[in-house]
Amino acid sequence: MSQVLEQSIQINATATVVERCISDLALMHRWLNPVLRCEPVGKVWSTDVGSQSRFIIQIPLLQPTLNSVVVERQPGLVVWEFQGFFQGRDRWECQPTQKGTLLLNRFEFDIPNPLVGWGFKTFAASWTKQDMEAQLRRLKRVAEEQNNS
Repeated sequence: MSQVLEQSIQINATATVVERCISDLALMHRWLNPVLRCEPVGKVWSTDVGSQSRFIIQIPLLQPTLNSVVVERQPGLVVWEFQGFFQGRDRWECQPTQKGTLLLNRFEFDIPNPLVGWGFKTFAASWTKQDMEAQLRRLKRVAEEQNNS
């Protein structure tokens, strides 16, 4: 059964600036959770359809990894599909508004391993939701700084 975590935030920056914060790896690392590391599979980072990357949770000894591929890409939209201890999609959509951009993040996933699923539900579900909210606030700050420079 799929689980869905959905968050949104109003950002006082253009959709182009907000999208750059999602598609530019250096900017992404400014708002991504510090325990996550994202790296390209291959030599070049890209958010073009078919581009692959891995998100590594930097937990000593374990370092669980999500392998992802961009499966949908349009102006203002990036959708990563991932495999690993989670299977699903992470959708980032920039919707222009009169005051800037409404950024929507939808994380839809299954956890195929029942033990991992139980552990996630018991220990990490509420933390993950709070972390998604915190990431959006950090992304907002980075985008608004970029918009003003």
